[in-house]
Amino acid sequence: MITPDQRESWDRDGFFILPRFAAPDVCKAMLERVSELCTRVEAGSDVASALRLVEPALRRAEGSAADRTSKLFRIHRHEPVFNAFCRNPRLLALVASLLGPDLDCFLSQFIFKNPGALGQPWHQDAFYFPFDRRPQVGVWLAVTAATLENGPLWVLPGSQREPIHAVVPDRREHAQMGYVEIVDHDVSGERPVLLEPGDLLVFHGQLMHKSTDNRSESLRAAMVYHYGEAGTVDHTLRFRDFTLNDWLPVLRAGKPVGESLA
Repeated sequence: MITPDQRESWDRDGFFILPRFAAPDVCKAMLERVSELCTRVEAGSDVASALRLVEPALRRAEGSAADRTSKLFRIHRHEPVFNAFCRNPRLLALVASLLGPDLDCFLSQFIFKNPGALGQPWHQDAFYFPFDRRPQVGVWLAVTAATLENGPLWVLPGSQREPIHAVVPDRREHAQMGYVEIVDHDVSGERPVLLEPGDLLVFHGQLMHKSTDNRSESLRAAMVYHYGEAGTVDHTLRFRDFTLNDWLPVLRAGKPVGESLA
């Protein structure tokens, strides 16, 4: 359950933060496993439904496959450490307080922000979610620290009350596939989200946010899940010829569905 202060922050700002939500060993296990998966994908091995995006600016970088990776999607169903976290009872209780007792986890992505990687322009996640109902809830676990130097998220408090804004394509050199930008809104109220490993950001799907370039020598890594109300109709394939979504039932009538793979 969320506290009154968290509810107030959600209603006013569209997000709240839970410090030290995950233990250090959870963050370590996630980073180790996703690095292994990136190596396997780059080598052409099968990793179930996972989809890896290379960081365009780092495509020819030396080092491991993880050093060249931008994001790894769809790992919440088949990978034990990520499946266990998306079913975490404390986490589901938080999300159920916002969306109700019947929940699906429909999207997962591990985000690498390696040194030299570009940020993502101002956007709303709901732009990518052509569903029959809103809101959706995102949960962002800081696997490593997010600092001003290594490209943290920036949010625009209160913008969750905005409609879905028109966007333009991200035209920067080395822009990631599918990135868009909101350019019709005053973002002077922006604020950075600085996190320590294990901190959890819970945010509204319509909250405007961006990230900045990583100008440091350190990795900024995060594991992100998105939740929706069970029974949501997903119209993604009406507009695109593929989907990153994988709707996994995790809660019904306030009770966990199935068992964690861990």
